[in-house]
Amino acid sequence: MESLGNLRRTHHCNALGKADIGKEVILMGWVLRRRDHGGVIFIDLRDREGLTQIVFNPEINPEVHAKAHQLRPEWVLAVRGHVEGRPESMANAKLATGEVEVLIDELYILNSSETPPFPLDEESEVSDNLRLQYRYLDLRRPEMTANLILRHKAVQTMRNYLNDLGFLDIETPMLTKSTPEGARDYLVPSRVSSGKFFALPQSPQLFKQLLMVAGMDRYYQIVKCFRDEDLRADRQPEFTQIDMELSFVDEEQIIEINEGMIQTLFKATLGLDFTPPFPRITYADAMNRFGTDRPDMRFGMELVDLSEIAASCGFKVFRGVADSGGAVRAINAKGCSTFSRKELDDLTGWVTQFGAKGLAWVKMKAGGEWQSPIAKFFTDEERETIATALNAEEGDLLFFGADSQKIVYQVLGELRLEVARRLGLLKKDDFNFVWVTDFPLVDYDEKEKRYQAVHHPFTCPREEDMDKLESDPGHVLSRAYDLVLNGTEIGGGSIRIHRMDIQSRVFKLLGIGEEEADEKFGFLLRALALGAPPHGGIAFGLDRLMMIITGSDSIRQVIAFPKTQKATDPLTNAPSSVSRRQLTELHIRPDWKEQEV
Repeated sequence: MESLGNLRRTHHCNALGKADIGKEVILMGWVLRRRDHGGVIFIDLRDREGLTQIVFNPEINPEVHAKAHQLRPEWVLAVRGHVEGRPESMANAKLATGEVEVLIDELYILNSSETPPFPLDEESEVSDNLRLQYRYLDLRRPEMTANLILRHKAVQTMRNYLNDLGFLDIETPMLTKSTPEGARDYLVPSRVSSGKFFALPQSPQLFKQLLMVAGMDRYYQIVKCFRDEDLRADRQPEFTQIDMELSFVDEEQIIEINEGMIQTLFKATLGLDFTPPFPRITYADAMNRFGTDRPDMRFGMELVDLSEIAASCGFKVFRGVADSGGAVRAINAKGCSTFSRKELDDLTGWVTQFGAKGLAWVKMKAGGEWQSPIAKFFTDEERETIATALNAEEGDLLFFGADSQKIVYQVLGELRLEVARRLGLLKKDDFNFVWVTDFPLVDYDEKEKRYQAVHHPFTCPREEDMDKLESDPGHVLSRAYDLVLNGTEIGGGSIRIHRMDIQSRVFKLLGIGEEEADEKFGFLLRALALGAPPHGGIAFGLDRLMMIITGSDSIRQVIAFPKTQKATDPLTNAPSSVSRRQLTELHIRPDWKEQEV
């Protein structure tokens, strides 16, 4: 293999055009494709920025041409040559460099490559595990490179936006105290403090509040967070947040600043201009209309409450649910009566994963006739009343959910999304933002028999609901807000509790006694007692944002080195076993057995 010597690259592989014809250039990169056309060898040379076609002609330099015969995909080259215009009939309009090529005078082979485990010049069927095992190769693919370049641009755009508004970029600790924040903590054993553990932060929540107490006024950080939870396409054990906190502000100011940031971000990355303010919807309205607090509002198919109608109908299943305090709701899939019986059976089986015991459906025929296994249980008047409530017309398909309100919301909320997918209504280039506000402060956990924070224990209740904290906590609304984009929560935050007396009342409501509160949050309570200003903030999931901006199907496609859905890394084989000596130094028994717990 050869060295660079005194060679200095003059251009990236996406930089040359007609204006460069006649110039001597030096390019460096990887062989993407090799084509031999009657003795003349064409190579597509690729680097981070793009492609340039280079040409080895035996009439120009026979020795270099002979040397080029050995080139194979992913070999690393440096070349010196002259830019020439391509014949018009051979120009490639799809490439930025498609009007030119470089005739090579000198070739330096910097490194060879074994045959790659999968081709990089086309989108082939390759398992995710194999891509992750050879992630450094996967990232050479243009679409993956473009994702990381766009992510970099997005981060710089947001940094500049926040810097211009007087925010300070301040780092917070990675090794911190384990506190109950919803998901499991990743624990790090301490070698110097026997039997004690650090936790990796699920978010910088407590530290950014302490920065407000410290008078930093406006803080932000683009920071790694860690949660040990079950994974799916939009979750990773370590993920990146755009985190911020502000003093002396209310919800309106935080929302206004962040709408401006999102507007600036989409203009810089996609050239799209969204004009704030974004629409808003209350939590209660979102649940009633869409069955979820992350409503995808790119299409209709909203839930309609039929509980009152069901309470007096002749269908015993619906009436029984309504009489027992459950919910009966329905959606109208306009124009979908063409769904086959197999499709309906598939959907019936599909909704069982969300707790449904079945799925009632009705096809609307001419003259208001119902085609359905449940049609016989309803009178003509009841059918007409239901059809009117759902604005049902000939050709429509009605789906019904009858169960506890929680299950009905989940089943119909997911079903409307699945039907929309099948109808092609979820356009990736259609961006629909909506703020969800007025969340409940707490939710009662029937299994645990206690209240839990809907967001986190530091979310401030609405001022007008303070007197209900002890007497009627289930109807206390919080000063929380989430920004949802196309059915995905991309950011969430709240005005925080800044007074120790209110924080203590909320801890008590959540079953956190004084001793536990002091043990886990004593440092925060003491800070609140020492002149904490009113403050609030928000955090955006950078990975989710970039997934949507790039049109990717998973956040793994916008993270340089992600984990699998089992939280493993095929590239490094992490997590892995460690030596007995390391465990002993950390005061962990190497012979620990689960049954001994």
